[in-house]
Amino acid sequence: MAVREQELLDQAVELLAGLRLAVLTGAGLSTDSGIPDYRGPQSVPRNPMTYQQFVGDENLRRRYWARNHVGWGHLRRADPNAGHAAVALLEQRGLLSGLITQNVDRLHSSAGSVNVIDLHGTFDRVVCLQCASVFPRSRIAEILEDLNPGYLERASDAGDVAPDADADVDDTGDFVMAPCPVCGGMLKPDFVYFGENVPKSRVADAYAMVDAADALLVAGSSLTVMSGLRFVRHAAKAGKPVVIINRGPTRGDDFASLKVEVGVSEALTYLAARLPNLPHG
Repeated sequence: MAVREQELLDQAVELLAGLRLAVLTGAGLSTDSGIPDYRGPQSVPRNPMTYQQFVGDENLRRRYWARNHVGWGHLRRADPNAGHAAVALLEQRGLLSGLITQNVDRLHSSAGSVNVIDLHGTFDRVVCLQCASVFPRSRIAEILEDLNPGYLERASDAGDVAPDADADVDDTGDFVMAPCPVCGGMLKPDFVYFGENVPKSRVADAYAMVDAADALLVAGSSLTVMSGLRFVRHAAKAGKPVVIINRGPTRGDDFASLKVEVGVSEALTYLAARLPNLPHG
């Protein structure tokens, strides 16, 4: 770690010491688990599918399901990294009001975090847009494999996998999509697409988590979309310190009390080792 990076982290420790934190994480935290982010300095250009495209264009929906059929297995095999473990440790020590994550990979839960708001949903569930039935992604994977025998083997050389399990696969034209096992309706991975709103109750719970904290710690998010940026604005408006850990600029930088451009996992591990316990009472 460079001297300047350590100085910034020491400033973060000094600023956050004795405060209960709400933590907001983004895709930059999961890069050390082998999941590329959307907008980091080393990320490749991406055009994530919008909700309108998914529901309105059958060919695009088929392409997405084919690529997701390959990509979801990659997310399922990913392991939490040291940054996820550090956040779980902060919670176990009683330093957090809770955790809000923009990631759908469930790595925080796998690392042991308990009070987690999966703001954008999770990759391991599928919902029917007609009857609202919810299914484990593993069950839908079995159905898709029966409908498309051998497809996973043919697509084994897939390239990059995006944070929403969208694998870089081109051979999708003949892929057979699965209907809802209950009503035959349209299935969608149970996470929030671009152009789709986060459920209001989930947003309200996240605001309450920020309100219950003394400060907000953002880790690995460019805050490009409003779904995460609004909590930074909310905390800043309330006069609460906001510390942002992210390589590269974010839309929240103007609201930050401190910006730390250090590797996310490394920074969180440093903070978890040095932040003191909260005073009793």
